[in-house]
Amino acid sequence: MASKSTLYYKEHPHARKVKEAYQKEYNKKPGESESRVLHAKKRKELGLKEGDACDASQTKSGKWVRENRKTNRARQGANGKSTKK
Repeated sequence: MASKSTLYYKEHPHARKVKEAYQKEYNKKPGESESRVLHAKKRKELGLKEGDACDASQTKSGKWVRENRKTNRARQGANGKSTKK
């Protein structure tokens, strides 16, 4: 099932164009491209392939580990919880 935001942007083409324009500029930032390169490198080192149910997750100590995608992305730092494993 599609998320609420996916459905919203399907129904509102103008809003989708605005979001895409913003995202295009955001992705050009030097820190963002460096981050994508680093994450791709770590995924490769951990043997993760596209479509895997796992993410490359960074721990508090700085070590990169293989972690379930759902668990990793659910950890968002709410209520004083740590944002890293």
